[in-house]
Amino acid sequence: MPTPIIDSHIHLFPESHLPTLAWYGPDGPLGSQHSIDEYRLATASTPTSPESTQALHLRGFIFLETDRISSVDESGRGWYHALDEVSFLTRIITGEPAPGEGHKDVDRELCLGLVPWAPVPGGPAVLEKYMAQVQERTRTEEVFKKVRGVRYLVQDKPRGVMLEADFIEGLKWLGRKQLIFDLGVDARQGGLWQLREAAEMMKKVYHAVEKKDRVKLIISMPAPLVVSYPIPNELSLDHLCKPNLRLPFSSPDSIATHPDFLEWSSLVTAMAQHPSTYMKLSGGFSELPPFVAESEPDIASLVEQTRLWTDVIFDAFGPERVMFGSDWPVCNVGGGGNAVAWRRWKSVVEGILEKRGLTQDQKEGVWGGVAVKAYGIEV
Repeated sequence: MPTPIIDSHIHLFPESHLPTLAWYGPDGPLGSQHSIDEYRLATASTPTSPESTQALHLRGFIFLETDRISSVDESGRGWYHALDEVSFLTRIITGEPAPGEGHKDVDRELCLGLVPWAPVPGGPAVLEKYMAQVQERTRTEEVFKKVRGVRYLVQDKPRGVMLEADFIEGLKWLGRKQLIFDLGVDARQGGLWQLREAAEMMKKVYHAVEKKDRVKLIISMPAPLVVSYPIPNELSLDHLCKPNLRLPFSSPDSIATHPDFLEWSSLVTAMAQHPSTYMKLSGGFSELPPFVAESEPDIASLVEQTRLWTDVIFDAFGPERVMFGSDWPVCNVGGGGNAVAWRRWKSVVEGILEKRGLTQDQKEGVWGGVAVKAYGIEV
């Protein structure tokens, strides 16, 4: 029986929704539809059937919000586009596509979890009101139970946002509601101060609170890191917090002694001390020098180039708190395009797990079991 893959970090958006994305530009590399039709093409080399003779098969994915135009304040259209995204995912999960949305009835079983945008800086009262509207948009309890957490990107926000009292209380509220928080910071482009502030925020969230109030954090690597508490709330940090994987690499020592690596390593290790933190192996192609479709990269060299970073993750979190994620379709931008990027990142992760010497059970955990545990999804 092949090992099931649960892709713990993907984004979806139909062409009709492009103008509602905060980052959208008609000439941008992601300025076209990226829905399940395109995702199926990207993952076509990996079968969805468990009867396949391949070692791995794709069981499904967890959807992460796509950074819609939004604001913490509900007035005007502050929540409109984010809630419209929830309706889009509801149509995917119920198998009721609108014309041109890029999904079909048969795709309904692929979405295992949903992590929408939420106005976390507004604090508990604002979150309570917003999540009630999310529940209305999902229409049924069956769909709403797939809402496993929320995300509010802070990588483009000013210093201090994560340490504001309402932000901290908002995270504690998520903990009481058994919702994960996916935290997106960017250590490479935004600066290591974002990681320092995230680490300080975690101390405030976890200090002197009852276990029932603890938030589960998920941090992705290399873009997010996953930090989470098992019950009832999780914090998720995305893509390894986007470390600087573009540091000049001549040998492992050239990285191991670099100040950026040393501080990143120290902060990530400190984050992992919180008992239920999780890390996503995702987003690497955004932080590495870009590849092209025509020339296949040397996967073994990529594994070696990222090994010091991934060793820190496995040393700090242990394989039982590390999960696979593709960051599709963002991985296409640096990975060579939709036809090759997802497969290439899967191959890099396979190499990482092999080099680490994980057991078969540990590998199965990284590919899917850890995501099931962290997000509390049903498969």
